[in-house]
Amino acid sequence: MYSSVNTIWVLLGAALVFFMQAGFAMCEAGFTRAKNTGNILMKNLMDFCIGTPIFWLLGFGLMFGGAGAIIGGFDPFVRGDYSAILPDGVPFFAFFIFQTVFCATAATIVSGAMAERTKFISYCIYSLMISAVVYPISGHWIWGGGWLSQMGFHDFAGSTVVHMVGGVASLIGAKILGPRIGKYDKDGKPRAILGHNLSIAALGVFVLWFCWFGFNGCSTVSMTGDDTLVAAGSIFVTTNMAAAVACVTTMLFTWIRFGKPDVSMTFNAALGGLVAITAGCDMVSVAGAAIIGTCAGIVLPLAVEFFDKVAKIDDPVGAISVHGVCGAMGTLLTGLLAVDGGLFYGGGVKFFLTQCLGVVSVIAWVAVAMLIIFNVIKHTVGLRASAVEELEGLDIHEHGLPTAYADFSQSTSMTAVAKANAYPEPVTEGGARKVTPDEAVPVQVVSAPGVPASDVKLSKVTIICNQAKFEELKNTMNEIGVTGMTVTQVLGCGIQKGKTEYYRGVPMTMNLLPKVQVDIVVSKVPVSQVVSAAKSALYTGSIGDGKIFVYDVEDVVKVRTGEHGYDALQGEE
Repeated sequence: MYSSVNTIWVLLGAALVFFMQAGFAMCEAGFTRAKNTGNILMKNLMDFCIGTPIFWLLGFGLMFGGAGAIIGGFDPFVRGDYSAILPDGVPFFAFFIFQTVFCATAATIVSGAMAERTKFISYCIYSLMISAVVYPISGHWIWGGGWLSQMGFHDFAGSTVVHMVGGVASLIGAKILGPRIGKYDKDGKPRAILGHNLSIAALGVFVLWFCWFGFNGCSTVSMTGDDTLVAAGSIFVTTNMAAAVACVTTMLFTWIRFGKPDVSMTFNAALGGLVAITAGCDMVSVAGAAIIGTCAGIVLPLAVEFFDKVAKIDDPVGAISVHGVCGAMGTLLTGLLAVDGGLFYGGGVKFFLTQCLGVVSVIAWVAVAMLIIFNVIKHTVGLRASAVEELEGLDIHEHGLPTAYADFSQSTSMTAVAKANAYPEPVTEGGARKVTPDEAVPVQVVSAPGVPASDVKLSKVTIICNQAKFEELKNTMNEIGVTGMTVTQVLGCGIQKGKTEYYRGVPMTMNLLPKVQVDIVVSKVPVSQVVSAAKSALYTGSIGDGKIFVYDVEDVVKVRTGEHGYDALQGEE
């Protein structure tokens, strides 16, 4: 007899865990550079699309077929009888899709650690192999009735089975692949390579957090009976508590360590807390979950710094630390903090040692398997993209995609509209009026007799200023009669390089700050007046007020009319 509520619960969990692919895609894309966005999105998509048929063809049988201690069975296309392992009241296909999405999650973790320099075909081969063999075999040991489960190893929803497997594979892959070009200077010190879109990364974290309630909560694979209902509610609470406490801990830790709370590291901490609690979310108390979250919040930034600065392993998104380190730590802490059988609750040392054995064994298996797989790929089709492909971006070279943001530009153009009849007639002295900071008015330009308007001197004024001062600058230019300008959002710094800041624990040696570049071609309004008005609008007396550059312009051509020089800058466009 099938149970409607149990089946719906399992299918809901499968849908939520599937949607974690979207969270991973957004996280990884946001924490890396825009030129590789399409490549990362494709990898996260293909992890699921390749993993689904391969897990059906081979992986599910290796994980759940047969009762062997080391490996399941060879059951292509899943034609065997699995009734003995099905949850109560749940049909086979509901259980099958539930396990498929967990397999895809393990595979997609590696995408972030190897981002921005891996050949796409090589990544697809890796994805196939982890779904076909690596994940299913260690998964059999723990969830398929293998030797670790027989010893009493506990991993409720996959801190080790899913996350640590992905984390160890990330470590091996990133080490063999090597760091991105420019990540380390000639002395081996890491450079900060900022992600291009923290908003998308943050949304990815929230999506993952939301889906984790299905990842952990729906792993009860049942909603029948009072005990199960209580357990499901408790799992939701412990899952949420660990993530929240981890965020607070990392925020405070980085605040104390670097002088300011690190944004990207704090978002990583949420995932680290979720990974850590996944093994024991059904066995620890709420206080135990808070302890696990605290440990994750401290260990995560230290692990990120270790791999970045000491091990010299370039992990753009922190996948090794989040999934590998926090996955192992959470599994071990379950052996200490489990209310029933944990060492700190008087359960003795046996359970904790079993957890230690399981973690070490899975690390060894995945490390050896991935060393073989990545080295075979490296010496056949090649693992790393060429230097040119990496520098110019994998989007264009791997996928023929010039940019993932085709309808967006880093530059915007604005035109300041002059107020009609708002200015008094200018008083000129020697052909130009002297402008004071408190008074700026347009001047009337009169061409000398016999000199055509096209011969009037043209100048270009480029102003670099703080974004916060742009509106004031725009209004000031408007007041003196400058009715056209091109505005570009840029990043930059002066010779002072800006105050030292930190990104993921790495000092940014040149702190590029958001600036606005305003370009004005001057003909009617004197250059001296534009410069004086700009200085008046921008001056604060502090470092970073900006700079003004003045250039000669040889000519200007209005495309619509063909007019040149001064004439091209007059009238309606």
